This record gives sequence, C-alpha cells and structure tokens, in this order.
Amino acid sequence: MSAPGTRRFVADLLSSRRPRSFRADDADVAQLRAAIALRAAAPGSAAPRAEFVTDLHQRLAAQLSAPDRYGSRGSLPARPAVEPTRRRLVQTGAIAAAAATAGAVMNHLVTARAVSELSGTPAETLTPTTGVWRTVSTSTDLAKGQVQAFDLGTIVGFVARTDGQLQAVSALCTHLGCRLAFDAAARRLNCPCHTTSFAINGQLLRYRLSVPPPPLPHFPVREIDGAVQVFAPV
Repeated sequence: MSAPGTRRFVADLLSSRRPRSFRADDADVAQLRAAIALRAAAPGSAAPRAEFVTDLHQRLAAQLSAPDRYGSRGSLPARPAVEPTRRRLVQTGAIAAAAATAGAVMNHLVTARAVSELSGTPAETLTPTTGVWRTVSTSTDLAKGQVQAFDLGTIVGFVARTDGQLQAVSALCTHLGCRLAFDAAARRLNCPCHTTSFAINGQLLRYRLSVPPPPLPHFPVREIDGAVQVFAPV
C-alpha cells in the first residue's frame, strides 16, 4: 500500500473506526477490497457491537421502569400527541433490536458466501502496473526442490518449482495477513495466528475458521540466465 489514504483507511478499518474518505485510483480500490474482505472474515465481525446491545437494553429498562405520568383512573389528562406511549416505545425498541439482529445475520451470510466462493476459485496472480524484475533465487537451488523465502520490501513470498513449473506465492495469510512460515518436513506454509495451512502452490490445506480463507495470491515469476526473478512494485 503506497497511498497514505489507503494506509489510513486500512488502519481505521482494523481499529473499528469509520474510515475516512479519499480519492482512490484503481490500485487503491483493489487493495481496499482485499482489506475489507479480510476484515469481514474475522471471527465475530458479523455480530452487532456489544456497546450497541448494552445501550439498547439500558434505554428500554429506563423507560419501562419510569413512573406513570398520567394520573389516577378517575381523571386522566389528555396525553401529549408528541410523547410516545410505553407500548409504542417497546414496539420501537423491539423493531430496532430485530433490525440489528437481522442485519447482522444477513451480513454474516453474505460475507460467508463471498469468502467461500473466493476460496473455491483459482489463485489470483497479482501483477503490479509498474515494477521491476528482481532476483530471489537461483535455478540451481530450486532444481533441488527447495522452497525459497523472499522479502523485497514491497512484497514478501515464497518461490518454488512445482511439477517443473516455477511458482511464487504471497507469504501473508489471506485471513488476517499474518506472516506464513515454511514447514520443510510437511512442505506447507503455516499461519501462526489461526492454525491455517497452505500448500506450496498457494492452495488451502486446512483451517479452523468459520469460513475458508481464499488461496494465496501468485506473483509473476520468470527464469533467466540461471536466476529466478519475481516482478515486484518498486
């Protein structure tokens, strides 16, 4: 993320604050969509906020426990037209609570379906609009079946040769962006945050989340003059 507006947007999103608007280009929009999808996949993100539920309960309890303001049965003054009755208040509170619950359930279903559909699609190749080819390994090292981690500053990932084909995948888990670690014995990429694992080619192997995260994105990779290079933004 290079744009300051994008960084502020993601920081607000992760802190449960209302993100500030800014003028975004196509690259920013793609990053924001990815950040929103990952934030929506967090456990409990579809539930209504605890502060909202607590405040709603306190308001209803205060109104229901208020003393009767309309006098005795013998002489009932006319009730102000602008003041809601207790029944109207209870009905309004019930509608608000039902709306909040229905909205949370609908949001959960839409999010779960969207993330589930993403996990079943082939891994996306992230191709920067501007960048350079940078060497991350040698042909000799990868010919031995090695998996090479790389950190180019703008992107981090792993490169390997699978079935004779070079592949470079992101080293960030698609759930919350935790840095993946290579398990040489099992030849898989493990997320230390939520017991999620990916294959060397980026496909999801196991998870303990409510919905499966998408496969790892791929980076453009090539082999030239004995060097393995990845196309990365500057």
